[in-house]
Amino acid sequence: MRQRATRDQQRLDSGAITSPKDLENLQREIVSLAKRQGDLEDIVLEVMERRESVQERVAELTERVSSVQAKADAATARRDAAEQELDSEAASVTKEREVVAGSVPADLLKLYEKLRAQQGGVGAARLFQRRCEGCQLELNITELNEVRAAAPDTVLRCENCRRILVRTSESGL
Repeated sequence: MRQRATRDQQRLDSGAITSPKDLENLQREIVSLAKRQGDLEDIVLEVMERRESVQERVAELTERVSSVQAKADAATARRDAAEQELDSEAASVTKEREVVAGSVPADLLKLYEKLRAQQGGVGAARLFQRRCEGCQLELNITELNEVRAAAPDTVLRCENCRRILVRTSESGL
């Protein structure tokens, strides 16, 4: 548009056009081109301002993404470390369980495994202060007398949840 406006202005200034009608048309075209050029420059400025605003927003969002990614990476690293720790602990507990299970009579171990499957993973519970820690219910006086009278190697079961009761020196009986 600038080239066209310059070319038209040169034609006007050169005096080559002598017809008043052509001169008037050429002047109108130059004015129209100048107006159009001003409008286009305004549009370009507006687009440049928007572009700058969008670039700032992109930079801000890129920074936020980087921050969130760093937090996610840190959380992943913590999760992986915790998973390794849990795997190590599980392996250790499994070894300990195998050692203990080897010293338990087969019929008692079979009963324990059956109860464990039925009771959501807990086949035995500690008897503590007259309460079964499996079902959290207190034993009645008759059940407590039976527990007190039973031999130390007798397998006792809770009347409520059917778990094996484990008596300890802290049971208070």
